[in-house]
Amino acid sequence: MQFESLETPALLLDQTRMARNIARLRERLAPMGVTLRPHVKTNKSADVTRELGGPAHPITVSTLKEAEYFLAHGWRDILYAVGVVPSKLPHIDRLVAGGARLSIVLDNVEAACAVAQYCQEHALFLPVLIEIDTDGHRSGVAPEDPLLLDIAAQLPGTPSSGAWLAGVMTHAGESYNCRSQAAIEACAEQERAGAVRAAARLREAGYEAPVVSVGSTPTAHFARSLEGVTEVRAGVYVFFDLVMHGLGVCALDDIALSVLCTVIGHQREKGWLITDAGWMAMSRDRGTSRQAVDQGYGLVCDVDGEPLGELIVADANQEHGVIRHRSDPQATPMLPIGTLLRILPNHACATGAQHDAYHVLRGPDHTVHARWPRLNGWGAL
Repeated sequence: MQFESLETPALLLDQTRMARNIARLRERLAPMGVTLRPHVKTNKSADVTRELGGPAHPITVSTLKEAEYFLAHGWRDILYAVGVVPSKLPHIDRLVAGGARLSIVLDNVEAACAVAQYCQEHALFLPVLIEIDTDGHRSGVAPEDPLLLDIAAQLPGTPSSGAWLAGVMTHAGESYNCRSQAAIEACAEQERAGAVRAAARLREAGYEAPVVSVGSTPTAHFARSLEGVTEVRAGVYVFFDLVMHGLGVCALDDIALSVLCTVIGHQREKGWLITDAGWMAMSRDRGTSRQAVDQGYGLVCDVDGEPLGELIVADANQEHGVIRHRSDPQATPMLPIGTLLRILPNHACATGAQHDAYHVLRGPDHTVHARWPRLNGWGAL
């Protein structure tokens, strides 16, 4: 079918661009001797994740529902990369019993004690990574914090039993706030050095800690060295988005995801075009508002994916998007009712989460070659 026959709003995925993005990072990391463990929270789709290497490849998830879904589709080596809480341990136990080689993350003594006790009482083997804070962005323990060894002391397992301290992980989330390639490179080195130092402290204290896991899409693309790192996690690189473009990580024509919408009305005196793609189609994410170029709720393109001058989605209600010229509303062209447009998203993860499937394109034509379902939500399947 041609995508012109889709009922809008609809999520379009350019498979050619996606394949190019996947190859780019794979080729960049290949000579660095690290494993790429893609973060599938971005795509939440078995069909997309098969393009990353198939079920034999390790993956990262952000929900246990994702872990359950990907296990059902053949993936077994899974890192659940959100701090664990005791209430989720029975679900984790079921996943392991179902064949998952699941690793978990924590950053406090309380969680470590709970995990160790649960594993002992239920004869569960569970590799544990301590989350390291290398940039003050979010969770984790600072590399030199005495708390690191206090947490480690609560994990008495071995490489084959109990709650075993498998290593450390970190996420350079502050890289999303960088303003230059040099700043991203510095952030990448800070990420690497902090994680490696934390692992070294654990080893000096007698723990094996073989895993040193780092990752963000910006740092994965600009790290000058990954010495001491064993694996890299990244997710949005598969699709890219306007935030990554604003950071200089990708070009506009690398962005593989777009939302197809229709012009449904005009407010001529305000210089507005009204579409049927509001924040329920685009998400509320306004990540580019902190960058040099604010893209509103998304950059407006024609049906071939070419940007339409300075048009952005300037505002959004639940089911209505407001398009106007970036700086001069009176320069907004009053496109005819029924005109199809494609909107490039600020944040591919957030926009994807508004939809239940990808309509897959290959190349410049408008043929939809496949419909790939995606997973949303948190609860058990």
